[in-house]
Amino acid sequence: MIKRSLEENILSKLHKGKAIIVIGPRQVGKTTLLKTILQSVSGVLILNGDDPTTQRILNRPNLMQLKQILGNSKTVFIDEAQRINEIGITAKLIVDEFPSIQLIMSGSSAFELSQQTHEPLTGRKWSFNLWPISWQEWQNHIGYVQSEQDLENRLVLGFYPDVLNNLADSSRVLMELADSYLYKDVLIYGNLKKPEEIQKLLQAIAFQVGNEVSLRELGETVGIDPKTAERYIGILEKAFIIFRLNPFSRNLRNEIKSNRKIYFYDNGIRNAIIGQLQPLSTRQDVGQLWENFLISERLKQLNYSNLFHNKYFWRTAQQQEVDYVEEQNGKLFGYEFKWNEKRKYSFPKTFTTTYNSENLLVNRENFRDFLQY
Repeated sequence: MIKRSLEENILSKLHKGKAIIVIGPRQVGKTTLLKTILQSVSGVLILNGDDPTTQRILNRPNLMQLKQILGNSKTVFIDEAQRINEIGITAKLIVDEFPSIQLIMSGSSAFELSQQTHEPLTGRKWSFNLWPISWQEWQNHIGYVQSEQDLENRLVLGFYPDVLNNLADSSRVLMELADSYLYKDVLIYGNLKKPEEIQKLLQAIAFQVGNEVSLRELGETVGIDPKTAERYIGILEKAFIIFRLNPFSRNLRNEIKSNRKIYFYDNGIRNAIIGQLQPLSTRQDVGQLWENFLISERLKQLNYSNLFHNKYFWRTAQQQEVDYVEEQNGKLFGYEFKWNEKRKYSFPKTFTTTYNSENLLVNRENFRDFLQY
């Protein structure tokens, strides 16, 4: 059992008068985490949103019906809550009319659960995102030395719990995860009729990790128009598969302002999508994997630490660049990523002087300083 960083955060919010909502991709351990937390409390009622009976009885019940359903429960956990029609209205009723009951909901689809609960539960909820296992969680679980030995495997195979729990068969598990679970959310909840377009788009994005991408070029590669590419990318973000970084631009006329960088939340999913799960020592994309790993892990740590820093990349028309830029309380920090600790790099004076930035070269030897808070 890998202890999750969110556990203490969620425990601290129990019985504070608000619903707790945990959203994240399929198979990242949401149910396991919440059931672990619920072991420490009494009077728990667990309802499964995949169950037809649960779907029926929680679809707009009146107050008397809801009182009978909840009984003497002190904590109610609704798993896969997005499956229940108008769950936001029911959740609001529970929070408002049964203040002594702690309501907890989880969902694998940001498409539906966030949409259904956003307005009804305004001011009535704590929301948490759960990602695949973080580097910090993995290192805490297996120890410094073993995690150091395992780093190259994680750059290729990623951090999904089922992958980590089946190390001898991790490639097969990863391919099944990418095909069966992630595409299911994208196609069903995105109401998409052409899975081959999504697959081609994800593959095109996977090969462009670390590079600027334009909607026009992606569309041409896949055979779709830029508006469709934008819509698909938005759906893939809501399915917790990819995320975008915007360019940083404030003062200079030649700074890149339009294109974006797109990363995957998990290296293993990225590699499964393009069918490349060979060892790191034989690969030509080590730099891309290293950059994707560092930025996705940084995102997890900032999120779990409740740090809301602005995140960018920086590049000029003259190809001056900084891989990753973070704005912390008005102060800029620039980061460049190199796998080989012997590689030298000088940050562009234009960036450093113009923005008075603090800079760090992140490599194989010091990456923990970048990932730990």
